Amino acid sequence: MKISQKIEKQQKEGKVWWSFEYFPPRTAQGLQNLLDRIERMRALGPEFIDITWNAGGRTSDLTSEMVKTCQGLIGIETCMHLTCTNMPKEKVDIALREAKAHGCRNVLALRGDPPAGKEEWEAVEGGFVHGIDLVRHIRKNYGDYFDIAVPGFPQFQLLTPAERDLEMEYLKEKVNAGVNFIFTQMFYDVEIFIDWVKAVRAAGITIPIVPGIAPIQTWNGFMRATSLAKTIIPQFFMDALEPHKNDDEKVRAIGTKLVADMCRRILKEDLGILGLHFYTMNLEKATKMLLEELALVPRVETLKPLPWRQSLTPNRRQETIRPIFWANRTKSYISRTENWDEYPNGRFGDSRSPAYGELDGYGVWFKRSVEEAVKLWGYPTSLSDIASLFSRFCTKQLVALPWSDQAPSSETGVISSQLARMNELGFFTINSQPAVNGARSDDKVHGWGPSNGYVYQKAYLEFFVNPALLDLLLKHIERDSNITYYVINNRGDLKTNTHSDGPNAVTWGVFPGKEIVQPTIVEAISFMAWKAYLDEAYELGQQWAQIYDEGSSSRKLISDFMETSFLVNVVHNDFQDQEAIFKPFFLAGEEYRALNATSPIVNGVNGL
Repeated sequence: MKISQKIEKQQKEGKVWWSFEYFPPRTAQGLQNLLDRIERMRALGPEFIDITWNAGGRTSDLTSEMVKTCQGLIGIETCMHLTCTNMPKEKVDIALREAKAHGCRNVLALRGDPPAGKEEWEAVEGGFVHGIDLVRHIRKNYGDYFDIAVPGFPQFQLLTPAERDLEMEYLKEKVNAGVNFIFTQMFYDVEIFIDWVKAVRAAGITIPIVPGIAPIQTWNGFMRATSLAKTIIPQFFMDALEPHKNDDEKVRAIGTKLVADMCRRILKEDLGILGLHFYTMNLEKATKMLLEELALVPRVETLKPLPWRQSLTPNRRQETIRPIFWANRTKSYISRTENWDEYPNGRFGDSRSPAYGELDGYGVWFKRSVEEAVKLWGYPTSLSDIASLFSRFCTKQLVALPWSDQAPSSETGVISSQLARMNELGFFTINSQPAVNGARSDDKVHGWGPSNGYVYQKAYLEFFVNPALLDLLLKHIERDSNITYYVINNRGDLKTNTHSDGPNAVTWGVFPGKEIVQPTIVEAISFMAWKAYLDEAYELGQQWAQIYDEGSSSRKLISDFMETSFLVNVVHNDFQDQEAIFKPFFLAGEEYRALNATSPIVNGVNGL
């Protein structure tokens, strides 16, 4: 989505919004850490992010890769910086083609700084001389596909009248060439900013202006950044900060209040500005503190337009439905399906449609190193040990399992005690959702989608179980006509009690002015056709086993269990009864426990 469209929407609704800037790090480990941080900071509710382009283009490939990851996997609208520095036209075109292929609709066009080691800026052969040349090139070759932003410099307001008028004329020329909005350079003197905005408006420039806000992280960092950018610092900032320059925490706390007051003034002033663009410097704490000081709380519709993370690549933007089986393996699902040319959408999907492709060609990736895995999961020697791991994960005492890279969601917390008990009884859960009967769409736990709506979902459980315990469970399940299930082993043999080939919608939402949205399904054909999901579920278990020494009791225990267990998913279709889905599990589990009480088997499939 274009940023100008996002700004227009927020202006119409009178809502304050915010966005974040990041820069490509220098190392591979730094990149992974940054992507993890962007993922976490997404929960702070930015409308979009932007990724800088290194002066001289040294990290240009990394910028493109980050745009791809943020658009496709993290699912956040991304603006890509693009500079003229060391960039011949051919390289610019490659960057723009890749951005378009990744679904990026927004570019910040800059001339850029001089290359490293040079004091003066100079164009490369076949390159562009001025930022406006880059703007014109993008418009000529891509029409209105991209929103184009350019930088704005509030401190130009302090130039001589003749210089100031000349700079304003340059800005007007860029706008007339097709610029959609302006990002300003960071500033701390709010009076200069306000005067500059008024001058821009007086010059007839009406496009949105987005103020660049730099949180104050440390004294040294603050002084270094303002020195490099020649940013004017109000004296009262210095008076408040300098006495504490050796205390980073104090500087950050005082700086947060100073910058927050500046933001409040901008939003209060009659400038038509409701957005703030934070220069994060790839750091999390100061930006979070500033948002908290401003009482800017993320909106559910920004964080979760759908109950699952939407991908923003061109061929996935219209994807409106997914099988629930992949809920905890989103990145794997996206990677396996990235070459599909169409995705099922509408009221229901149909796995027999040619829109569904194969899920082959993507290897199973076990994320943890041996050392990390052992630290997390120890050396289980009985099924009771495994049960304890799963149970502790459900109650957030353990941060990950082989089937779940991240800690359980807040929604899992609603049924954590029931899940913990299930796992203690021998049903090892790898996916679940509670029943929800009309939660508001802005509910902090269950909410998703547009405001003033209501969301619903059927209880769902997915788990591994040994054959004997499964037999007892199915006897109890068959007594409840509201339960449907699918049972499959590692050879692909399927058993089910449903006679319908069609999908069973397990999540849906009702919103003003819209058809009912049904984005998550369970379907037998999908479960069978997408054998890759089955393979991945079992393979992850076997990879867990292989972190232990060959011949060890831990490897044998886990490997044997994965060889003999069944993968089961269960839906309870009465979404008004949150506890109903658990009853047959508790009955079967206690019955199984009683049968094995006299002679438990601790290293096999018949006991805990």
